[in-house]
Amino acid sequence: MAWHRKVNDALVRYTGIQIKRVGNAGSAAPAAASPAVPGQARPDEAAAVRPPADPENDRLLTAPIFIISPVRSGSTLLRAILNAHSQLHAPHELHVRRLSVGFGTSLAERAMEALGHNRADLEHMLWDRVLHRELVRSGKRFIVDKTPANAFAHQRIATCWPDARYIFLLRHPASIAASWHEASPDRRTFDEAVVDALRYMKAVQRARKALTGHTVRYEDLTEDPERETRAVCEFLGVPWEPTMLEYGEQAVLRKGLGDWKDKIRTGSVQPGRELPGQESIPEALKPICRSWDYLSTSVRPS
Repeated sequence: MAWHRKVNDALVRYTGIQIKRVGNAGSAAPAAASPAVPGQARPDEAAAVRPPADPENDRLLTAPIFIISPVRSGSTLLRAILNAHSQLHAPHELHVRRLSVGFGTSLAERAMEALGHNRADLEHMLWDRVLHRELVRSGKRFIVDKTPANAFAHQRIATCWPDARYIFLLRHPASIAASWHEASPDRRTFDEAVVDALRYMKAVQRARKALTGHTVRYEDLTEDPERETRAVCEFLGVPWEPTMLEYGEQAVLRKGLGDWKDKIRTGSVQPGRELPGQESIPEALKPICRSWDYLSTSVRPS
């Protein structure tokens, strides 16, 4: 239209800005941006995920602790035990890596870029701030996060907190699958539980190969909790405390944010289920059983 050309010419002449018309009838609509996965770097930002530029000022937390485990592996039990320690705060699953940051305008993005921050940097600051606030409110020294889905984001977590420490919690894969099915039998068949739980197990295995940490087996923890918790405390550099074995009401349980069933509510470590025999192990789980030294025997590996 003539008026549009006149306005455009004037803008170019006096400001250097040019208006481009989009979305005309008969023209293709602009392609929609791919939806982002909260807490994960978007494809175009993967290379921008980086450690803190100034660790002393960019991070409030010191040496946060992450339990990297599959679903239904006893992580709520281990969390409750650690939370009973006077120096360790282990709340319910926090899912902070699902918290994302967005730029409301291009000016906001440019402003943050001028300060040296990209989207991933700001997300890392947000995650750190949320965990730090929770730790300060507890009055304790270190925070522990046991969200099983963190296994899928172990690289991002390690980049966010270069001084983070990791406890890898393993359990017999067939027991994990059985427990995952029993937790919601109406939502998934046993075969579906095997496939779904295996995703977590593989993610944990990738994290074990990429990160340095301390490994605990659920079977060992339930058989000799004092021995295993002493080893965990030694790894974390904190003194062992007998109160860890009777976590009682200190275990904050939230439905949907970890286990909340009767066994965990007893307030103390209960015996684990009998391990499955080799003949009952699904074929899909045998490779991970072999990797975790569970395949050669139906008893707890030494």
